[in-house]
Amino acid sequence: MTKTKVICFANNKGGSGKTTTCSNIGYGLAQLGHKVLLVDGDMQLNLSLSLFPEDAVLAMAQDEKNLYMAMKKQEDLKDYIVHTPYENLDLIPSSTLMSGIEYELFTKWQREFILKKALRSIRESGEYDYILIDAPPTLGGWAINILCASDRLIIPVEASPWGLFGLANMFEFLDEVREMAPELSLLGVVITKVDTRKNYFKQTLETLRQMQEVPVFDTYIRVDSTIEWAQDDSKPVIAYKKSSRSAKEYMKMAEEVEKLWQ
Repeated sequence: MTKTKVICFANNKGGSGKTTTCSNIGYGLAQLGHKVLLVDGDMQLNLSLSLFPEDAVLAMAQDEKNLYMAMKKQEDLKDYIVHTPYENLDLIPSSTLMSGIEYELFTKWQREFILKKALRSIRESGEYDYILIDAPPTLGGWAINILCASDRLIIPVEASPWGLFGLANMFEFLDEVREMAPELSLLGVVITKVDTRKNYFKQTLETLRQMQEVPVFDTYIRVDSTIEWAQDDSKPVIAYKKSSRSAKEYMKMAEEVEKLWQ
């Protein structure tokens, strides 16, 4: 039976390319022959929007079968899975009501582990090789839930003057969560929105490499307008234009994930 690997994508700073990285690594792993389940944990619905048109995403958000309703009812997530148009790639959609998830969880018993429990039967079934969870850009109780449900964490960081802002808080948060979930570890930091003509990339890379015990992915994602066109078309960039620079980089990153954690 396949041991399902659970990876969450988190950064408390918005604009890091977190959702795009989650979506495209998921699609890339599916292209490599793995069965992948994406979980949209953010009220902004961007992960869902990277796979389905806006009208379909809004319909799922207003339906009973989305992540918010499952968490509110504390139900098994196997009944909330939606098949995407892509082979080997499924989704548990989000809802705009996720903005109130902290309130819903506050009075629950062992509230930090509700998502982990909801994913248990899916994990134990071995149906999926990977479960990838997109976390919101916050460090609250819901983010704790997502990290506690995960085996590994990937932190996307933007190569900009403010890209590393708040990263120390993210590492402190990870250390605190690991007291509850000691098996959780950092798979690596991904550098996104790279412009190799500017010094920001070199500065970001040097700063990260100076941090002890912080693994950094060899693959990085350069600025590419194709990503925005793919988002506008509600597709992962690899599906939108496989020959584009960013699509090749995300495929390479999916291969690196596969090799890093075999």
